[in-house]
Amino acid sequence: MTLTAVSKTQPPEAIDAALSAGMRVFGENRVQEAQTRWNDRRGGLAGLELRLIGPLQSNKAADAVALFDVIETLDRPKLADALAVAGARAGKPVRVLIQVNTGAEPQKAGVLPGETGQLLDHARAAGLIVEGLMCIPPAEEAPGPHFALLRKIARRHGLEVLSMGMSGDYETAIRFGATHVRVGSSLFGERKAPETPSRD
Repeated sequence: MTLTAVSKTQPPEAIDAALSAGMRVFGENRVQEAQTRWNDRRGGLAGLELRLIGPLQSNKAADAVALFDVIETLDRPKLADALAVAGARAGKPVRVLIQVNTGAEPQKAGVLPGETGQLLDHARAAGLIVEGLMCIPPAEEAPGPHFALLRKIARRHGLEVLSMGMSGDYETAIRFGATHVRVGSSLFGERKAPETPSRD
């Protein structure tokens, strides 16, 4: 099981402390903010892995491919195509997870559970490396059933990576087979400011 340290909005000293403690897998929500945080740090850090865990606009695909090792929030064919083009131009294989909107929440990014297979086929045909699935359960519902659903979809399609669980529910996620948990406030304290997802 891999712990992804959610470093979004954190000051430089917090990032450096996490790196000094041996953390090497970090999650970021926004491409531009991640660039300011990691462009100068990446070169000399062996084993560093950056994962995009926030919604991605198609017009930011090239920047995302250049910076991140894994995009966890693929949720539509248009974005799959943009990532594939960016990867081809950069000569870089693009590793992704498909974000599944397990609660069918209209305000939340992610493909609906029943449409996951279609997006998976599209992404693979475009040349993306689809490693697994990601979800963020509805805040007002018990997370267990959502984690169970994500695991079921992953098994149906032969996917091994399950990125699910955050500071408040990562223990439940691990019980349901999470391979990656995204922990921010438990490591760094509460976020400094709320963020509003952006979409195209």
